[in-house]
Amino acid sequence: QDLICVATSPAPAMSKPVVKSPAKLDPKEKQTAIAALPRVGDTWFSELSAEMWPGQAMSLEVEEVLFSGKSKFQDIVVFQSKTWGKVLVLDGVIQCTERDECAYQEMMAHVPLFSHPDPKTVLVVGGGDGGVLREIAKHPGVEEIHICELDEMVIETARKFLPQLGCGFDDPRVKIHVKDGAEFIKNSTNRFDVIICDLSDPVGPAQDLYEAPFYRNICNALTEDGVAAAQGECFWLHKELIAKLVRNGRQVFSAVGYATMSIPTYPCGQIGVLHCAKSARVPVGSVARAVPADLQKKLNYWTPEVHQAAFQLPAFVRRELMGEDI
Repeated sequence: QDLICVATSPAPAMSKPVVKSPAKLDPKEKQTAIAALPRVGDTWFSELSAEMWPGQAMSLEVEEVLFSGKSKFQDIVVFQSKTWGKVLVLDGVIQCTERDECAYQEMMAHVPLFSHPDPKTVLVVGGGDGGVLREIAKHPGVEEIHICELDEMVIETARKFLPQLGCGFDDPRVKIHVKDGAEFIKNSTNRFDVIICDLSDPVGPAQDLYEAPFYRNICNALTEDGVAAAQGECFWLHKELIAKLVRNGRQVFSAVGYATMSIPTYPCGQIGVLHCAKSARVPVGSVARAVPADLQKKLNYWTPEVHQAAFQLPAFVRRELMGEDI
């Protein structure tokens, strides 16, 4: 039975766990890898990044490695954890677990969708696990759902090993575009009511999607009252990056806000949604339309009250990230 061992030797730039079977580790390496980690069972996965969250790591006990492969762009691993269900890992970074993925997928989808009065066309950039698609598909008024994902292997892996999320690709409204998201948006004008950028951290393939030109192209691709949302990073770890994203957004959008959410298996247990409105007619932080009772019953995290409360931020976040004078 394959297990994950995490090598703890220093690595340059983006440090990440080295996924190996115990059979491929020499005795000394295996002893170092396992003994250095907090331990209850046999083997743990530890999420290490000297660049994105130095000096800390999230560790999950592993029951079984379900998939381990390398695409043209990144390493992809799916494992069964002891207490958090199946876990998707890209380049050593946890993307989602079955137990808490609802928080991220629901906030990424329903914050922008319920901020728009009548969304018909929606684009997801990234999001190859399918979870955001699953949530968008709960809105019957949406007529077209496009996803632009660079790495086809992520889609294939999610559909096979993570059907709880990969089911999002099954909706007949979904159109899959396997291509670079920045180029796809650059060639779109006044086309989408809502654009959701479900991006990995700003290293590797996703790096260009955090820069100012990408935000200008998003604004251009939105319809007149269009709304955009992007993965907003953690305010305990990435204050400078988030402040930069807010500045990028404010250069082209009428209003920019940051909505916080709790998600235990992300660094520090917190991440945000950067919310951008093209028109002043679409206020940031408000729910623009009634929530059908049957849709609400399908949700585990998002409610109208959570939506509005998520934009109420700690004082240091308002000062340092949002530029408020409080």
